[in-house]
Amino acid sequence: MPVRQIVIGQQVSQEMLERAKTLRKEMTLAESLLWQRLRAGRLEDIHFRRQQVIGRYIVDFYCHQAGVVVEVDGGIHQEQADYDQEREAYFHQQGLVVLRFNNWEVEHQLDIVLEVILDACRIPPAAP
Repeated sequence: MPVRQIVIGQQVSQEMLERAKTLRKEMTLAESLLWQRLRAGRLEDIHFRRQQVIGRYIVDFYCHQAGVVVEVDGGIHQEQADYDQEREAYFHQQGLVVLRFNNWEVEHQLDIVLEVILDACRIPPAAP
């Protein structure tokens, strides 16, 4: 899989690092459920990071090798649609794919969510 350089070598403020650390400790139920299935290469040996700093944002989950950002949206996201669009535009400019799921989808349709994530992370084999 090609490795993207978006995260490697980026300078991150201590404040952002602390915020990401706090978010890791305070994951929502949906985030926790999803993390249990993504962590430690449990999804077909694909490596994910949680609460990853990318630029000036912190994403819920990130697959560096495939360049896939996974966001789990709670109720607050209905009130911050403009902010979410700005974030998503930034990630797209960096060549990243953004997948969004709401809490209900993760909590009640986890297998479907995982299949969508897996499809986004699969890269077709190189031509011989």
